[in-house]
Amino acid sequence: MVVEARYYQQLDGGKVKCALCPHECVIAEGKRGLCMLRLCHDGKLWADGYGKTISVSSDPMEKKPIYHLFPGSQIISVGGNGCNLSCDFCQNWNSSQTPCATGMVTPQQLVELAEQGGSVGVSYTYTEPLVWFEFVRDTAELVREAGMVNVLVSNGFVNPEPLAELLPLIDAINIDLKSMDEKFYQKRCSGRLEPVLATIRTCVEAPKCLVEITNLLIPGANDSEEAVRKLVDFVADELGEDIPLHISRYYPAYKAKEPPTPPETLERAGEIAQEKLKYVYLGNVATPAHTYCPNCGQPVVERWGYTVRTTGLKDGQCANCGYSTGIRR
Repeated sequence: MVVEARYYQQLDGGKVKCALCPHECVIAEGKRGLCMLRLCHDGKLWADGYGKTISVSSDPMEKKPIYHLFPGSQIISVGGNGCNLSCDFCQNWNSSQTPCATGMVTPQQLVELAEQGGSVGVSYTYTEPLVWFEFVRDTAELVREAGMVNVLVSNGFVNPEPLAELLPLIDAINIDLKSMDEKFYQKRCSGRLEPVLATIRTCVEAPKCLVEITNLLIPGANDSEEAVRKLVDFVADELGEDIPLHISRYYPAYKAKEPPTPPETLERAGEIAQEKLKYVYLGNVATPAHTYCPNCGQPVVERWGYTVRTTGLKDGQCANCGYSTGIRR
C-alpha cells in the first residue's frame, strides 16, 4: 500500500522537497530520501514504506526501554525499514541502513493483535518510527481509540510541525540522545544535535507524554566524565530531575570498531548521573535495574532482565512512604 506523504513541497522539474525531518531532502523523480521510505514519483512524494514492516512481535515494555509506563507489561512492537540518521555504530544497521525483507501489516491488524494478545498497546521501534510517519500516525489514532497506549522509540530528528501533529497521540517516548557534542552528531550520525534537543524539550512539555532518555556510551567518543556531566546537566537542569535516564553499554556494530564499553565506565557514568537525577538505569548489562524510591530508598519496581516485580508500587506511589514516583500503571 502506498499513500501520499505529508509534509513536502513540490519543486520545478518534477522534484520534491521533504519537510518531515531537518534533512529536508530534495528528491528527484524515481529517487528516495535518505531515510529510504519516501519516494518521488510523478512530482509527488509518496510514503512508500507504508505498512511494510521488518518485524511484528510482543515485547516486554522494558525492552524499549520504557521503565515508567506499565512496568512488567507486554506491548506489540513494530518497525519499518529505514532511518534518517546513519550512525556508524548503529546496533540495528541491517534493518535501518540497508534494504531488507518486509511484510505487510495494516493499522487495524496491529490493533487487533494488541487486543488479542493482551498487550497494553503498540510500540513503534526497532528502526526510526518518525520516518514511517503516515503509518505511525494512522495506527496511533486507532490504538488510542481502542483505549491502548502508543510508545515511540526514536532518535528525535524530526521537524516541529509533524512532531506537533503526532505528539498528542503518544503516551511515552524514549529518545536516543547520542551526545551533547554537535561534532559527534555530524561525524558519527550525519545529523545535527539541536533538532534532537528541540524535540526532547517539546516532548517534555507535552502534558500526556512520558519521556525517557537513552545514551549509548562509546569508548573514546562520548564516554568522558565531561561528556557525561554535560548530558546529565541538560537532562536535570533543562528537563527535570524526574526524567529517567538509561545509560547503555555499547558493543561494536556496523562500521564502528571501538571495543565494548568497560563496565566500570558505565558504572562511573551512572554515579555521575545519580548526583542530579532520581532515576538512572544501566542498560545492556546483566545487572538488576530496579527503581528505588527517591524519598525512602525502598525498591518500588524490581527488575532482573525482563522479570519485573511491582510490589513496592501502589497507584504510582511508593508503597512504603507514599512518594509519588510518576510511574504510570
